[in-house]
Amino acid sequence: MDLYTRMIVGWAMEARMTKELVLSALRMAYFRRKPSAGLLHHSDRGSQYCSHAYQAQLADYGMIASMSRKGNCWDNAPMESFFNSLKNERVFHEDYLTREQAKRDLFDYLEVFYNRRRRHSALNYQSPAAHYAAWLTQQKLAA
Repeated sequence: MDLYTRMIVGWAMEARMTKELVLSALRMAYFRRKPSAGLLHHSDRGSQYCSHAYQAQLADYGMIASMSRKGNCWDNAPMESFFNSLKNERVFHEDYLTREQAKRDLFDYLEVFYNRRRRHSALNYQSPAAHYAAWLTQQKLAA
């Protein structure tokens, strides 16, 4: 398993949702994609996302924090849809014996199947990887 794979698997399923966990995920996402300032970052109202450290990191990256009001879940519909797919397409069909086994299986589902092969209706029936590659090509042509 390469370093990147170990890093993803290592933090993706920690026993607790901590401020450090979400900060690590934010940093990894930022350095992987390097989005322009002004990116809208939507999260729930969990204490990890409301922490001073997390909010400061968002500000350092030029991201705009977006959190729904309590009980208002509609802004989070894409993530709710994703977790529904994850549970129904994979998790509910598996019987994991260890946390490590679950980590490896979920990494395989996300990085190998969901992002590279699974077609999404919201992406004109392309995989996320194919959609992103087409978007990058379009950006290069426009520049």
